[in-house]
Amino acid sequence: MTPGELDQVREDLVAFTAEMFDAFTRTDQHRWGQAYVRGLLLDGRRKSVEPMAARLGEDGNRQALAHFVTSSPWDWTHVRARLAWRMHEEIDPTVLVVDDTGFLKDGDASACVSRQYTGTAGKVTNCQVGVSVHLARDHASAPVNWRLFLPRSWDRGSDQADPVKVARRERCGIPADLGHVEKWQLALDMIDETRSWGLDVPLVLADAGYGDAAAFRLGLNRRGLNYVVGISTTPTAHPADARPVTPPCSGTGRLSVPKYPDPARSVKALVVEAGRGAARPVRWREGSRPGTSRTGRKRMYSRFVALRIRPAGREIRDATKGVELAECWLLAEWPAKETEPVQFWLSDLPATTALTTLVRLAKLRWRIEHDYREMKQALGLAHFEGRTFTGWHHHVTLVSLAHAFCTMRRLATAPKDAAPT
Repeated sequence: MTPGELDQVREDLVAFTAEMFDAFTRTDQHRWGQAYVRGLLLDGRRKSVEPMAARLGEDGNRQALAHFVTSSPWDWTHVRARLAWRMHEEIDPTVLVVDDTGFLKDGDASACVSRQYTGTAGKVTNCQVGVSVHLARDHASAPVNWRLFLPRSWDRGSDQADPVKVARRERCGIPADLGHVEKWQLALDMIDETRSWGLDVPLVLADAGYGDAAAFRLGLNRRGLNYVVGISTTPTAHPADARPVTPPCSGTGRLSVPKYPDPARSVKALVVEAGRGAARPVRWREGSRPGTSRTGRKRMYSRFVALRIRPAGREIRDATKGVELAECWLLAEWPAKETEPVQFWLSDLPATTALTTLVRLAKLRWRIEHDYREMKQALGLAHFEGRTFTGWHHHVTLVSLAHAFCTMRRLATAPKDAAPT
């Protein structure tokens, strides 16, 4: 990069952070907010306050940076709203993607840290877990909202409360009225907040950690949002042509409730019954490896089965109150070399939706993994050493700004005939 190009990048960063911090009333907040984001963008293996301060030159005031991220009373919600507006304009998103990621910790003093499962480590370990919502389409994505998951051990009203952790809440600055909320409910709350900012993205993607929760899918339905969500092999369903039957009334007691004559079956059993012959080949996007496509990259390819089904389960039956269960898509990936399907999704998109569209949307969730990887490897997402609830939210917000700036740079410099990742 030439000196002139570097100067332009600096000017662009100053303008971007000024826009994001528009509500700040103090000049020192503008200065240290811009410096913190710049520190996240500079080369360096560690992006905690002290090593960033060492790289920032005249803006390398460790104490000021630490105060800005941990104690300064600025509203992260307002900054996230401005970020969402800007990235909605930049990306023109077709989907919202929700997921969570782990922040591994050695000690137990940080807000909401506990031994819990995280996909980051692939096991139960000592960590914090953050739930995030991202705006996305095929060529770009951006995290715009976050929640720090509070385990039951930190909830003073839970029968699993840990007295030591509960006693630590005040020191960590955890709001007194904040209790344990399931991750899928945190995702719904963030979707509601994102929509309250005036953004309307009518399709939600998520993995099985959310898709297996019938309450999450019903919550999206009630909000008028469509979904394509991963599921495990265990959810049950009826074939689309199944119909409930009302048993004859005996004349006494409660009225008979319509019931399906055959028991619901696992989604895996329904796909296996359809057979490998029902699988169709689909190419959904270009990968990063060399290949023979127009852009010289390998096309992502596999075989998929799509069935119309009626998801079952107690939560759904209770919500429908005996009314016929709604139809939706069951999508399964069944590679040619595998003896059984390997991945499953549910979607309430219309019955006329093409298989290629279902697959492309199901696989678009990979964007969130791309975001997490970039934020953790290059932008210091997991490097925050503060212990407070406020500090965590400030840090992930500032990392999201740094990520958004990188995304905008890629979009501005990408060749017109190539889709940047």
